[in-house]
Amino acid sequence: MHTVSGRKILITGAAMGMGRLYAQFAVREGAAAVILWDINETELQKTAEELRGFGGQVHPYVVDVADLDAITEAAAKVKAEVGNPDIVINNAGVVRGKLFWEHDARKDIAFTMSINALAPMYIAREFLPAMIDNRGSESRIVNIASAAGLVSNPRMSVYCASKWSCTGWSDSVRLELEHCGHDHVKVTTVNPSYISTGMFEGAKSMLLTPILTPEYVTERVWAAMKSGRKRLVLPWTVYLSNALKGVLPLVIYDWLALHVMGIYKSMSDFKGRSGQA
Repeated sequence: MHTVSGRKILITGAAMGMGRLYAQFAVREGAAAVILWDINETELQKTAEELRGFGGQVHPYVVDVADLDAITEAAAKVKAEVGNPDIVINNAGVVRGKLFWEHDARKDIAFTMSINALAPMYIAREFLPAMIDNRGSESRIVNIASAAGLVSNPRMSVYCASKWSCTGWSDSVRLELEHCGHDHVKVTTVNPSYISTGMFEGAKSMLLTPILTPEYVTERVWAAMKSGRKRLVLPWTVYLSNALKGVLPLVIYDWLALHVMGIYKSMSDFKGRSGQA
């Protein structure tokens, strides 16, 4: 897939930040329909009007992806009004940075898991069957997980749990599609480190692991999506951390992660922001 021209693309968390950047890419390449999902109606309408000003065929929907019924209802509207998307980017996400026992069971744990882990599953389940049936066209599902889905970290226990879930589910669906011969549908799992979107305000950079910019990450994700890349991990030092954890005794790895790499201190000054992003 060299371009999204003539294709329908759905993006969650599309009103601001990285979701908005993906939508801009889609309009720039001449997507047939750019379907925007977000809970923030005011910012969603601003983004939709901006994209229409650039000639985009934009379809905004106010959707709370923490709610399965809302996802089901919105998916039905999309299918009826626009058609099944060829590309889905599960971009919406939230973060809670605190000690596990400080999390509220409903406001923090259930909320985080519903958006980061369950919503991508529910959304993919709505649109994947039609992608499978449409064998004459390339389709894509991109799931924005996190490096936290590969690395344990203090003050991120629930967030890590949600992103480990997303990572394992996403890559397993990729394997299922490959084993069943549905090669025209490709799944990309994205595991970036901290990104300067505001969600991770206060998070610290780590050894050889700078805070990433939204522009850099979205450009890499966009290219990976079109090429059908299976996994995108940013930056490469995330692989190094995983390799060290695999070969070193845990007590040594923990010491390095705390005192040398700075992983275990990276959330000590976290502030972040509330709401979906």
